[in-house]
Amino acid sequence: MSNLTRMVTGFSRILDQIAGFCMVAVMGLIVANILLRAIFKRPILGTIEYVVFLTVAMIGLALAYCAVQNGHIAVDFVVCRLPLKVQAVIGNVMNAVALVFWGTCAWQVGKYAQSTVISGAVSSTVQIPLYPFIYIVAIGLAALSLVLLAATMESVRKEFLSRSMSILEPRVSAIETIQKVAGK
Repeated sequence: MSNLTRMVTGFSRILDQIAGFCMVAVMGLIVANILLRAIFKRPILGTIEYVVFLTVAMIGLALAYCAVQNGHIAVDFVVCRLPLKVQAVIGNVMNAVALVFWGTCAWQVGKYAQSTVISGAVSSTVQIPLYPFIYIVAIGLAALSLVLLAATMESVRKEFLSRSMSILEPRVSAIETIQKVAGK
């Protein structure tokens, strides 16, 4: 495993732990809201918005580590029937396409977050600025892009390494093959 892969995996794991904290916060907030509403008839104002913001952060931050674990859905009932080398090439191409797509998404979401900073957009009930949560999604998408970059580089490195190793392997010459066939 390369240094980039280790670094990206560690960073993704940290983001995933923060996402886990967001999930616990959502559960705690919902339970607290239910108890306060039932016992004291005083719910937490803006609970829905808080839950939405925490859920957005949770999903955005968990994307990269899910990709590290290959936890995303993959439909490969056709590709799995192909030869291993063809599967490797298709995997590399798909990783590269996904890297470009998610990298572009991260960039555009970051630009959108900047536009919400300028416009001063806030939530409707509790008036929380929207841009921090949009930036969190952009960070999560950028981390996903880094995971895809590391996976693509690692896969290409392995592919070239296996090719260079096969070049170094001793090959049977045409003359030796003819001699074997002839029974000598």
